[in-house]
Amino acid sequence: MSRIASVLIPMPLPEAFDYAEPEGMDLALGDQVAVPLGPRLIRGVVTDLRDAMGGNRPLKPVAEKLDEPRLPPRTVEFIQWAARYSVDAPGQPLAIALRGARAPRPRPVRVVRLTGVEPARPTPARLRVVDAAAAAAPMGPTDLAHAAGVSSGVVKALVDEGVLTVELQAPDDRFAPPDLGRHGAELNASQAAAAQALKAMVAEGGYGVALLDGVTGSGKTEVYLECAAAVLAGDPEAQVLILLPEIALTQAVIARVADRFGAEPGEWHSDVSPPMRRRVWEGVAAGQCRIVVGARSALFLPFRKLALIVVDEEHDGSFKQEDGFIYHARDLAVARGKIEDAAVVLASATPSLETLRNAEIGRYRWLKLSARHGIARLPEIDLIDLRESPPEPGRWLSPPLVEAMRETRERGEQTLLFLNRRGYAPLVLCRACGERMTAPDTDSWLVEHRYTGRLVCHLTGFSMLKPAACPHCGAKDSLVSIGPGVERVEEEARGLFPDARIAVFSSDTVFDAREARRMIETMAAGEIDILVATQAAAKGHNFPNLTLVGVVDADLGLRGGDLRAAERTYQLLAQATGRAGRKDRPGRALLQTYAPEHAVMQALKAQDRDAFVAAEMAEREMAGLPPFGRLAAVIASGPDAGQLDAFLRTMAQAAPNSPGVAVYGPADAPLGLIRGRRRKRFLVRADRGVDLSAYMAAWRARVRPPGQIRIAIDIDPYSFL
Repeated sequence: MSRIASVLIPMPLPEAFDYAEPEGMDLALGDQVAVPLGPRLIRGVVTDLRDAMGGNRPLKPVAEKLDEPRLPPRTVEFIQWAARYSVDAPGQPLAIALRGARAPRPRPVRVVRLTGVEPARPTPARLRVVDAAAAAAPMGPTDLAHAAGVSSGVVKALVDEGVLTVELQAPDDRFAPPDLGRHGAELNASQAAAAQALKAMVAEGGYGVALLDGVTGSGKTEVYLECAAAVLAGDPEAQVLILLPEIALTQAVIARVADRFGAEPGEWHSDVSPPMRRRVWEGVAAGQCRIVVGARSALFLPFRKLALIVVDEEHDGSFKQEDGFIYHARDLAVARGKIEDAAVVLASATPSLETLRNAEIGRYRWLKLSARHGIARLPEIDLIDLRESPPEPGRWLSPPLVEAMRETRERGEQTLLFLNRRGYAPLVLCRACGERMTAPDTDSWLVEHRYTGRLVCHLTGFSMLKPAACPHCGAKDSLVSIGPGVERVEEEARGLFPDARIAVFSSDTVFDAREARRMIETMAAGEIDILVATQAAAKGHNFPNLTLVGVVDADLGLRGGDLRAAERTYQLLAQATGRAGRKDRPGRALLQTYAPEHAVMQALKAQDRDAFVAAEMAEREMAGLPPFGRLAAVIASGPDAGQLDAFLRTMAQAAPNSPGVAVYGPADAPLGLIRGRRRKRFLVRADRGVDLSAYMAAWRARVRPPGQIRIAIDIDPYSFL
């Protein structure tokens, strides 16, 4: 009897499509297939198979079963669950899951081998080449010349003579197995107790979540690596996933994993080349790649037997995907752990309130590391009231901070100046007419980047050379830079300390993972005196000689009225100040602020996280906001403001009436125009017991937006722009 195959296609389509299984194809759940969709064949994944009895319509047959790895059933289940939770088309997460499968395989490489023929003229240089070729695995001509210490011409001559032959060799796509006999770092009593608790959770088997809550520098990485070692040793097929929020942080952790297990893990993030992405994807699907370190999308890899998920810096907002398929990797990691029957470790020095609440009520195990590793101590934190000690006109560093930098430099120690704002200035305006430079058809301000002489929109990517005259009124030399970015702070630091070695660490100066790793190693080696940095350098890194952190604008994150503004500001500044004094020298942090009396600033100064969390939790509980309630957002956009308003009135009337749910809006989005599209938002608040995803799905099903209007649903939004 023939069967019907439901095939999910990696496109924003509402459901899987049915196809007939050809005789003898013998499909299975998770198989990758080619199926007809309109006039073309397209890749898809089999998500269901059923008997064809009772079919009342002819179905197109599956065109081909692809010679590609099968997605494991639990990966397919996770993809479908993620789509339901996020109220999106299931093809969206499938497209993420197949990203590696669609990448090209690594190309064959040229290698040189000995043929057994002796050189006609056995010169010392030629003999060194022969010895190098005999002593090592086959390598390319250039690498062989370098290994022998000769010019490439010597190698070429030996190839021409027949002593060497050049062949094409498929690259080795195997991952070295972790060496489970290697010993990890020496753990202190607190670390050892936490590691033992994690090992016990893993030994119990099955799903479980633990919060590894440790102050900055307490050695959380060593603890969860010991847990990973126990998982890998306990099951020869087990796989481990370590999720990280930043590419720069990924590089540091990869080095530590390689040192702990004597083998490089699989690396997965946007900067990985397509052939390497294919290699990791296939290694994971085959179960041969046992450790993966990556960014949020690594969560969708086809793990054969995922036994442990670690979400490092679990509080970090970078785990939230805002475009395309909208999801939060921390929340989906917990869900994937449940589906895979795996252990989940959430690690942070400043856990999110959602995670802390789950730990408080016993849903998660709560493991605490309250002291730094070794003799290191938490830095002393002081507030600089800019109302009393303002910077000089046209400057951004106050006299107390400049004096602290001078003292630090005289002791031969390092300073980190932290400002979470890229470029030279966040706003460029005309002194003549007051025009603020914005991107075309977008409300976002253009940011001046003086290194390149361009004005850049960080939202859309638009850039232009800084004009000599105002585009609005035509006044020449009237455009002025307002406010500081990291480039402007670096300029001021160079003026104050002309002999200092100064560098800027931001996504504008560190373009890829390799550059990030180089910058981190340079700073750790003490070859930079003053590092001016955004959040890229503010978390997870260990700079032994860094003893002073100066926060240029501590109030920056508190502006805008965001639900999580205070929480995020506390987390970011606690992480940034935590870079100081991580070894044997005492550290100090100075926060420049116009609001030293603010609860966030007082909590940071006193290093009293518990008091801040208790106050923030009480406010959230009174308002029924996360973690005591649920939020969802609807973002609607369209090119015609009138059509958009009319549709939103219809959508507001279609909102289901449900106890425990309140719908607010529609209202103009703070960024009301992006790329020529007007934007408006609804905000939905629900009690904890409400299935918010089901409510949003029911609401969406009641409306059909006109062709030019788009709707995006964001469950548990982190951005309110």
